[in-house]
Amino acid sequence: MSESYDFRTIEPRWQQCWADAHTFRAAQPGEPRAERPKFYVLDFFPYPSGAGLHVGHPLGYIASDIIARFMRMRGFNVLHPMGWDAFGLPAEQYAIETGIHPAITTRRNIATYTRQLQMLGLSYDWSRELATCDPSYYRWTQWVFLQIFNAWYDPQHVWTDPLGRTVRGRARPIAELPVPPEIAARGPAAIEEFRADHRLAYLAEVPVNWCPALGTVLANEEVTADGRSERGNHPVFRRPMKQWMLRITDYADRLLSDLEPLDWPEPIKLMQRNWIGRSEGAYVDFRLAAPDGSPSEHLIRVFTTRPDTLFGATYLVLAPEHHLVPIITTPAQRDAVHAYVEVARQKSDIDRTSDSRTKTGVFTGAHAVNPVNGAQIGIWVADYVLAGYGTGSIMSVPAHDTRDFEFAAAFNLPIRDVIYPRTVAAMKYFCDNALPDEQAGGAWIGRLADFLGALHPEQSPDDDFARALQRVRTRRTDPPPAPPPTADELAQLAGPERVPRGAIRATWMDAIEALGVADFNELREIFRTARYFARRGAAHTGEGVCVNCTSDWGSFDGLPSAEARRSITAKLEADDRGEHTVQYKLRDWLFSRQRYWGEPFPILYDTDGAPIAESADALPVTLPEMDDFKPAAIDDPTVEPATPLSRAAHWTHVQRDGRTLRRELNTMPQWAGSCWYYLRFCDPHNDRAFVGPAAERYWLGSTRRDALASPIHAGAGRDRPLGGVDLYMGGAEHAVLHLLYARFWHKMLFDLGLVSSPEPFQKLFNQGMIGADSYRDERGAYVPADEITDGPPVEMPHPDQLDPRRVDALLREGRSPAEAAALARVRVRTTCYHNGRPVLRTFDKMSKSKRNVVNPDDIVREYGADTLRLYEMSMGPLEASKPWNTRDIIGVHRFLQRVWRLVIATGDPDAPSEHWSLNPRIGDTLDEAVERLLHRTIAKVEADIARFAFNTAIAQMIVFVNEAQHAAQLGRDQVARFLQVLAPFAPHVAEELWSRLGRTGLVSDAPWPSHDPALLKDDTVEIAVQVNGKVRGRVSVPADADDAAMVTAARTVENVQRELGDRPVRKAVCVKGRLVNLIV
Repeated sequence: MSESYDFRTIEPRWQQCWADAHTFRAAQPGEPRAERPKFYVLDFFPYPSGAGLHVGHPLGYIASDIIARFMRMRGFNVLHPMGWDAFGLPAEQYAIETGIHPAITTRRNIATYTRQLQMLGLSYDWSRELATCDPSYYRWTQWVFLQIFNAWYDPQHVWTDPLGRTVRGRARPIAELPVPPEIAARGPAAIEEFRADHRLAYLAEVPVNWCPALGTVLANEEVTADGRSERGNHPVFRRPMKQWMLRITDYADRLLSDLEPLDWPEPIKLMQRNWIGRSEGAYVDFRLAAPDGSPSEHLIRVFTTRPDTLFGATYLVLAPEHHLVPIITTPAQRDAVHAYVEVARQKSDIDRTSDSRTKTGVFTGAHAVNPVNGAQIGIWVADYVLAGYGTGSIMSVPAHDTRDFEFAAAFNLPIRDVIYPRTVAAMKYFCDNALPDEQAGGAWIGRLADFLGALHPEQSPDDDFARALQRVRTRRTDPPPAPPPTADELAQLAGPERVPRGAIRATWMDAIEALGVADFNELREIFRTARYFARRGAAHTGEGVCVNCTSDWGSFDGLPSAEARRSITAKLEADDRGEHTVQYKLRDWLFSRQRYWGEPFPILYDTDGAPIAESADALPVTLPEMDDFKPAAIDDPTVEPATPLSRAAHWTHVQRDGRTLRRELNTMPQWAGSCWYYLRFCDPHNDRAFVGPAAERYWLGSTRRDALASPIHAGAGRDRPLGGVDLYMGGAEHAVLHLLYARFWHKMLFDLGLVSSPEPFQKLFNQGMIGADSYRDERGAYVPADEITDGPPVEMPHPDQLDPRRVDALLREGRSPAEAAALARVRVRTTCYHNGRPVLRTFDKMSKSKRNVVNPDDIVREYGADTLRLYEMSMGPLEASKPWNTRDIIGVHRFLQRVWRLVIATGDPDAPSEHWSLNPRIGDTLDEAVERLLHRTIAKVEADIARFAFNTAIAQMIVFVNEAQHAAQLGRDQVARFLQVLAPFAPHVAEELWSRLGRTGLVSDAPWPSHDPALLKDDTVEIAVQVNGKVRGRVSVPADADDAAMVTAARTVENVQRELGDRPVRKAVCVKGRLVNLIV
């Protein structure tokens, strides 16, 4: 009987050994080992919830740990720290639910998370552990905020970035802000007011998402599409509030342009680009129409990305918050507009701009004058226009914008074509130029189809409509054609890519008839009135050529869209009716929260309400001790909120220089601490600076040497590194907010000379999600996944899905909606039972609410940490989402047992494991077949780690063990090298067996084994043998066989000999190592 791996004893022993030896402590600059190339690998640090980790959480942590261990073995000085994102709404809500102060619950939760992560053998440098709620940490968060507060953005400053690019715009100290003489002449108060308008951190009254139940403002991303809080599902209201804002919009262009050299997943880059939302277009000024219809002096400025469609603007839309709404609304429309605006105020931006919702709006009664054609157009108010984007007003071109089309259709507003794609422009040309016989009866459809067919790219690349129409007319008057060609002749004439003319004609005739136009005159009238797209019932939003774009102001008919955009914008600028501009969807960052558990602002207010920065010596501004830290839940959204800190009377006011000053009573959002934690990890014990310059340059500087030495840096940025963390790993759910905010802070710190790299994270990798089956009863309630049993198939009502036809039938029978919903549920088959009752199985994200969480403590207790590590890495590609199945764990556990038996001999099962001896097959003689496979395993695992393909690396190690356990003998050195390969994946068993082999030191400190490229090549290869291109067999040849040897071997194949017969081989085509094709 072989002895099993006693992981319950061995794993804690090696974890303690690593901790005692400080095995994973990263060397700081100037210390031994700091001369090595550095590698900084960082996980998205977690916020410590009360539930602790489930098995889905460690997926990324295990992967980053494999990288960290591998890079140490490759000779790098590796920084791999861990800390806690401990401030914010989740921690505070958990404390409120339990009735325990968040400081206490957070400490408890951190202890649980720490125990669980250490249980997994993760190689963190725990000496650098930090928590964002620790005053020694948030002292520096407050200090960074003051650097932002005391800075402004100079858009004219030109400088050269580390990649040699010329950049315009940079943050500078507020003291360097030029103050106009007329401002300076008004005294210090005027100067400070001027500076306040330029600071990167500023106060503003803005519309916010106010959640009375949670007692705080929420970001747009924290509000659901139906206007409720993501956490708790509470009602959310829109209201104006005075808040701290950060000018992230000043950095929009740099946040965009610096994405390109980063080694990030393209979907994440795309999400950030879309969030920033750069739009190039034009401002256009529409004058309000006076009562007599003439233009007045009042202007409405709109932003459009499509100035080429300006002639098609048939109405304007203002955001409900637009300052002109109450001014321009006519008395007759005032009540309707006021009521609409009040309803719109309660909706979130996400709800208002959702594509799926029905468009709503109200007419103001006022009109504006289209500046390019003088047409009077109505002015409407609609909630899908946001005050914070562009100018808060839009010109609407329903023929060429889907949203505008839907709105125009709903309110019966004009729809005017001004851009036609090539085909539609050709149809209009035909209507304008058709001869009388081409218009008559039903013949026009065939004539139009012939003309459109002549423009088909397979028939003619020519865009000249006149020549195409003439060709069609000539074709109809030509003498009768010669007899039709045969099928073979037609194939040769047409070629494989050519479409027969008759098929093209038939296709166009079907398309024309689908328009539902009765006769030629009706089609011509559609084009004359510019209502083609209105007739079709859908907007054309793409490119094309301008039509109906001529007035006294100018003529642009026939211009391609792109050229028209440039020409119209240039004329608008020349006539002082508009200007070229760039806009962004990105809004300035709302930075205030009306909660207790967050960083206090280092800001005081004087009696006039002017903000005053605390001195650096006064930091940290610590949170006051409060028994009642709960926010005041107010049902009335109009009541001014009172923050929890306002109740700390002993804390709210302070004395400074003989003056009584009031503290800022809001706190910072959870994002504040996570915006810069990667910097603090570089120098966590520095009490004189947020990070020391030498440590920051060492760990985050742009070093091409480190990038080229690293096998991980194989993508974008390898040759042009922007610096920052070498590998940042976490879930894609943080793709926008955390990553964007951290990049923004980092760029501000870079501009102010406080960090050396322009980007915080050089390489980003997003691991997938581990989900699990969840189970619901017919009421829709989740039941514990670990209490499910299998049973015979049975039907049950689906908790959610209804049969709409059955619902209609029941309602017609007079049933109530509730009765109809209960009786019309779709029935589904299931074999899953809970307490004898059928339940429905679905695949979900692991969560406590779905009752499908698997605790890693249970898995480690049953199988060990190494088994859990290997199982999670072998489930599939790291970036993919995959289902957890505890029953599959036994496979990798048995693999580890085979590894154990490969090294440890059978013996007395009751004897202590330290008395077990090595497998007698292990000696000093190397097995050649094992050696060749070992080199292949080393090479493949090395390459797989570099590309995060851990599942295939594990598969290769399984192949090696399966072969090695059948070898007659194994070299001690062979086993040791295999353990070095295994160590990043299963470090505990690798350390134990390394020690049993008699190796000195730790396998964690051992260098990565090398491989011989010569041993990666096969001695023989199997090649395909073809005769006249058809495979007739396969044959093995030496891997280095020349063409003659390959042909000789090919002739020995029986099927080949039979195919060749007595025919001579005219030519032999050889592809080395792959095939021989014998041509006869």
